[in-house]
Amino acid sequence: MKKDAAELLRRHGLQVTAQRLAVLAAVSHHPHGTADDVAGIVRAEIGVISRQAVYDALGILAEKGLVRRIQPAGSPARYEDRTADNHHHLICRTCGRMVDVDCAVGAAPCLTPADDSGFEIDEAEVIYWGRCPDCLARTPVRSGNEEKAASVRRVPQTSDGNDAGPSTT
Repeated sequence: MKKDAAELLRRHGLQVTAQRLAVLAAVSHHPHGTADDVAGIVRAEIGVISRQAVYDALGILAEKGLVRRIQPAGSPARYEDRTADNHHHLICRTCGRMVDVDCAVGAAPCLTPADDSGFEIDEAEVIYWGRCPDCLARTPVRSGNEEKAASVRRVPQTSDGNDAGPSTT
């Protein structure tokens, strides 16, 4: 993996550093993590690294197209290494879990606007909001005029996208 990652960095004109390799690996193994999530994972792997070094690495990796930066409304930016397609995301309003979902219709840009206003569209970003199956199962069913669902937050917590609930990394 490290040899492949090092070659990937070189192909994109980037100097190979332990920090960049560790950040790339963290994003690969824990998709949809925030910069703070990534920093915690990297620190566990290589020791001391500043928050700024993580932000710098994520920034250059995103600029070169090696990671994708996603910033849902009201949420910190999250990062993933699934960059070769135009997939979308489902986010749980309760626990913040984020998962990938393939395009709703056809190939990129997936959705064709009614009026493109002369733009050449190369990407569509869609985020579906709701509640994940685990949060739905934990919500008590209420009767009468009471709401059937507990109130939910608009701002999700961080998640690696694979486990239900907030990330513990």
